[in-house]
Amino acid sequence: MSTTYSIAIAESDVNFPCTDTESVLAGMRRSGRDDIPVGCQGGGCGACRIRVLEGTYTKRRMSRAHVSEAQEAEGVALACRISPTSSLRISITSI
Repeated sequence: MSTTYSIAIAESDVNFPCTDTESVLAGMRRSGRDDIPVGCQGGGCGACRIRVLEGTYTKRRMSRAHVSEAQEAEGVALACRISPTSSLRISITSI
């Protein structure tokens, strides 16, 4: 059984639901939104790079060409490679 969390985009009043069994990018697309750029959806292109400002998440391997270890420590992630474990507030433009 999955849990649904709210993903809020800091630059707008946009919120969309996302379960803990899907990526943030997949949750956005399932909601019919297009706020986060979509690329390969596998972590290799970097198009969906975001910064998590608040909340917790699990992550899968991300290309170091697009997210360095230092950036990852500051909350930068690829939306296709993270799944929420709480509600999140994210930034798309202030990477």
